[in-house]
Amino acid sequence: MSDDLAPVRRGRTALVSASIVGVVMVAFIALLATRDHGDRETASALLGGPAPAIVGETLDGGDFDLDDLRGRWVVVNFFGTWCPPCIVEHPHLVAFHEAHAETGDVEVVSVAFEDTAEDVAAFFDEYGGEWPVLGEGVNSIAIGWGVTGLPESFLVAPNGVVVFKFVGGVTYDDLDSVLSAARGLPEEGLDDEDLLGELPEEVS
Repeated sequence: MSDDLAPVRRGRTALVSASIVGVVMVAFIALLATRDHGDRETASALLGGPAPAIVGETLDGGDFDLDDLRGRWVVVNFFGTWCPPCIVEHPHLVAFHEAHAETGDVEVVSVAFEDTAEDVAAFFDEYGGEWPVLGEGVNSIAIGWGVTGLPESFLVAPNGVVVFKFVGGVTYDDLDSVLSAARGLPEEGLDDEDLLGELPEEVS
């Protein structure tokens, strides 16, 4: 009798586990959608440490690995096509990327959250942007980076260290001022919390 019940119990356990995961994901999405972006706090446990991995397939079918961009500054942007502030900030990301396209000293990479490749492709067709975009099945990347609201962006130094976190939508001036300040720091000090404290405490 107990042997007959075992598969049923396992099935119920799997169902409960899947339900819990679903509830957690829904709660996380709700947090991203409703968070107050008036808070421009830049604190992050990632600052001064190596950037977490970003590996996946881009919208054009290419393979992306953040480590391949070592030697360049990288703006990592987490966004959603369903996120109004993400739409507002996007032209600034486009302008910033275009300003650095000729020298190639800075790259932008966008990671979508809870989106489909079709919606993300339509978003970039409408609003522009010629940089690597990971558009579907990459929710775990945002979680790994500690993202708690959209949009959020990070500046990664050429040595792979995270040096700044932008909370909420960015502007061209935000990106330009933080990049300029970060460039003024010695490379060997980019993992030094005291030196990172010299970067702007907030951007607006």
